[in-house]
Amino acid sequence: MGVRRVRSERGGVVVVERRSWGELGVRQRRVIVGAVVVQWVLAVAALVDLWRRPAEGVRGPKRVWRVAAFVNFAGPVAYFLFGRKKVG
Repeated sequence: MGVRRVRSERGGVVVVERRSWGELGVRQRRVIVGAVVVQWVLAVAALVDLWRRPAEGVRGPKRVWRVAAFVNFAGPVAYFLFGRKKVG
């Protein structure tokens, strides 16, 4: 897994430099690990909610929302905002 450092050159050409995990600073590593943890927590929360919620309580097919739960942060957040029907 590498992180890209972008540098602009003359004439609008962009040079992309890849850095290995070992070349990252402690703060950069913590931010990446934190983002990964948040992503997995969101995905697991969405999948557990889908598993427990009846199909009538979900907008659209549950199968589609299960797949969407694995799409970075956007999938689980979209499920919680748009995929669940209001209870009550």
